[in-house]
Amino acid sequence: MPGRSRLAVIAAAALVAFGLQGSANPTQQPGFLGTFRWSVADPRFGGFSAIDLSADGVQFTALNDRGAFVQGRLRRAANGTISAVEMGPIKRLKSNTNEPIAIGRNDSEGIAVAADGTTYVSFEGVARVLRYRDLDGLAENLPTPPEFGAFPRNAALESLAIDAKGVLYTIPEELPGSKRIRLLTGQPGNPDGPDFPVWRFANGTWTQPFDLPRDGVFLPVSADFGPDGRLYVLERSFRGIAGFASRVRSFKVGAKALTDGRLHLQTPTGQHGNLEGLSVWRDRSGAIRLTMISDDNFISLLRTEIVEYRLMD
Repeated sequence: MPGRSRLAVIAAAALVAFGLQGSANPTQQPGFLGTFRWSVADPRFGGFSAIDLSADGVQFTALNDRGAFVQGRLRRAANGTISAVEMGPIKRLKSNTNEPIAIGRNDSEGIAVAADGTTYVSFEGVARVLRYRDLDGLAENLPTPPEFGAFPRNAALESLAIDAKGVLYTIPEELPGSKRIRLLTGQPGNPDGPDFPVWRFANGTWTQPFDLPRDGVFLPVSADFGPDGRLYVLERSFRGIAGFASRVRSFKVGAKALTDGRLHLQTPTGQHGNLEGLSVWRDRSGAIRLTMISDDNFISLLRTEIVEYRLMD
């Protein structure tokens, strides 16, 4: 990033941090369980854009937007809230050679783990999805539809999810020519823009069978299939110095449409940081939990946090 642009981003982050200190609403939303502030003295730590949890909410893989990942364990208190994070080394994803993914092609944003452990990763910049039989191993390139090349470089394949049958779904954060989040202006998404195309990968082929309905200024940044078979989508809206608002909706996935849309969570602006990753699982009580992770953009004024809610309905 050019020096002048970097300074501009840091200045904007300072405004966001100032706004968060003054605007955060102390009244938490129904189902809120806790926020764990995660900090590690390692320059490679941060920028987390995706998280995947095991079925019991303990083992995790977190992915950042510089082509790196970390795996570990969430320690939980007796009431189920996160009390500590035990992590392994931060590692870089490899390309289809034995080398790390090159800078300029390594903006990894979404993660989806199949039942057999195969991991899929989606990217911005050069929009595509890679498959890893072993996350420490070499990447395999999935086919890339020409339409992926038209997505905005910084608003492409943020969301990636896999269903119980092993079918992949990915959603761009925004579309060509649409207004989107602008860090320096606080301009939100375009409420009058088109719906977001949902792309599906099955039997070796990508198709675009339906759209995610746009609703207001929120933009999709992560997705996961819950244990109930529904597709959960994490969306965010940036409100300038006031900070971020987050929302989670879920849908039934049909052959030709998303149906039965439900709003599960919508946080006040400034309640949390830049939540970008979502994992959905069922706890010991039988309730569905939403575990989300924030992207600090590798800026010390911002924060990395893991936020959890229990669905009340």
